[in-house]
Amino acid sequence: MKKLTFLILLSVLLSCNKDKQKAGKPGSPGGPPPIASYKVAPVYYGDAVITYNFPATIQGEQDVVIIPKVDGFIEKMYVDEGAIVKKGQLLFHLRNPQYEEAVRSANAQVKIAAANVKSAQMQVNQVKPLVDKNIVSNYALEANQYALESSQAALASAKANLTNAQVNLSYLTIRSPSNGTVGAIPYKTGSLVSSTSGNALTTVYNTANVYAYFSINEKQLLEFTRYFKGTTQKNKINSLEEVSLQLADGTIYPMKGKVTTSSGVVSTETGSANFRATFPNPNGLIQSGSSANILIPIGVDSTTLVPQEATFDLQGKKFVYQVVKKDSLLSTSIEVSENTIGNLFIVTKGLDKTATIVLEGVGGLKPGTRIKPIPVKKDSVYEAVEKAVSTNAIK
Repeated sequence: MKKLTFLILLSVLLSCNKDKQKAGKPGSPGGPPPIASYKVAPVYYGDAVITYNFPATIQGEQDVVIIPKVDGFIEKMYVDEGAIVKKGQLLFHLRNPQYEEAVRSANAQVKIAAANVKSAQMQVNQVKPLVDKNIVSNYALEANQYALESSQAALASAKANLTNAQVNLSYLTIRSPSNGTVGAIPYKTGSLVSSTSGNALTTVYNTANVYAYFSINEKQLLEFTRYFKGTTQKNKINSLEEVSLQLADGTIYPMKGKVTTSSGVVSTETGSANFRATFPNPNGLIQSGSSANILIPIGVDSTTLVPQEATFDLQGKKFVYQVVKKDSLLSTSIEVSENTIGNLFIVTKGLDKTATIVLEGVGGLKPGTRIKPIPVKKDSVYEAVEKAVSTNAIK
């Protein structure tokens, strides 16, 4: 009987021990939750191409405002809005009889003054032999010479008045000062225009080359110029690679441009520095006054990148989960650049180049959590970066 009782007690003890062991396994009733699987990969460390994006306004190489220099009525228009014109091409002809009459009057004054010069010269020629023979005094000769000089001065003045009148008359004919495209024409034939009119006759936009103006704030400028090569501002600008232009419809303009100038100072009013990039525009696709975005690729060495979805924000700071001891997690604070490379953050501080991080689903994790790491090939995560480096070939 005692032996039977002992066997029963031993059986109960063994059963309880098995239940305790079973309950201690992850996922079993009463046990800890199962260990979840998460994709992990090393951070990217190496060369990269950062594409900076800045809003820009477009202006033609020359935007020449056509304002009449004299008053007049528009007698003839030789071009229409949007016309392509060449330098020197006739645009408008104004009518003002006042300037035509001024030319005729000035021309008559020149003839009168020229006749007076001839008459004075004749007097000098008559008196000079008499003076030489002491028939008349030298005073008479000097008086006639002074009269001749006065007549010559009057002729010069008359000719100057004629030239001025002819110039004013020529202002009635208005020609294009450059190659370009004719802008809006707010007047009609017969309209009275003048140099003080509220509107210009038109504007000729020379867009064979276009200028893209953009600004960089002080913080961006500090980061931006760290990647410039050269010791002077001019050398740094010249070291930049060709830039691209993203048009208003989102397409990329097919021709590359070059950053050519910068203000060199940060404005105290706007807190930014101004830059200008030049783009060829042989087909006139880009119009003066339009808007676009400047895309500036900068090649950088030894940079650390992480996917944006691998990060989370907490109390104004950005974190990633770093895998340590093979399956345990460490919450790591990082600092990132304002600029991104596609869906990747540029890490400026806080992460070692050899770190392995959780790629996704980090919102539900906690520090110290054990996971089942699923390694993901680094090439598949950072393929876009490596492709950008190879295609841009930035040194």
